[in-house]
Amino acid sequence: MKYYVMTLFPEMIEQGMNTSILGRAIESGIIELEIKNIRDYTLNKHGKVDDYPYGGGAGMVMEAEPVYRCYEAICSETGEIPPVVYLTPQGRVFEQQMAETFAKQDILVFLCGHYEGIDERVLEEIVTYYVSIGDYVLTGGELPAMVMMDAIARLVPGVLNNEDSAQTESFSDGLLEYPQYTRPSEILGRKVPEVLLSGHHTNIQKWRQEMSIQRTKENRPDLYDKWLDFCEKKRYNEV
Repeated sequence: MKYYVMTLFPEMIEQGMNTSILGRAIESGIIELEIKNIRDYTLNKHGKVDDYPYGGGAGMVMEAEPVYRCYEAICSETGEIPPVVYLTPQGRVFEQQMAETFAKQDILVFLCGHYEGIDERVLEEIVTYYVSIGDYVLTGGELPAMVMMDAIARLVPGVLNNEDSAQTESFSDGLLEYPQYTRPSEILGRKVPEVLLSGHHTNIQKWRQEMSIQRTKENRPDLYDKWLDFCEKKRYNEV
């Protein structure tokens, strides 16, 4: 899988992506990352990429031309028209199912906005997906882009050492993940649940499922209701 990131702050992406699991995946070639500095594609000799908004108002707006020229360069490199994800509070909220869909793509382009946004005309021309990571406003799209790339990359085969991890953690089956424990078996006056020490895999699976359901019901009742609806529809279809 290859990521392209269109940004005004390439160093921010470099520092955030070249560490830990993602850094190893990039170093080994499982994931490719190419960062495009939008300023490199402006015709302005001072590297200016923003201007005042038509109609007045506070702040500045990123110009269409450098963004479009940057995307044209990516299309030329790839020999195709890859999908563009624009990070914006106005987009659909990012979730695990979306990450799974994006993980099937060979190439994804992330467009990071700044200031008051980007000229609407270039967005209409090149953007495939408008995506938000939550109902709040950040100073730019770099952090949301890295959040998404992290969530997507860990679903790509070979990125995680344990391939089962991505299939058993929170949201993979619509529920939150069960509690996890490691050695020692007792610490701070608290013991590991006996079932996890029993070696009885069927009972362990049952306990984990029960804990996932309980944790989801208590912490995310919205997800729990969706899970109940899914189970009900599944039972109906099996009848």
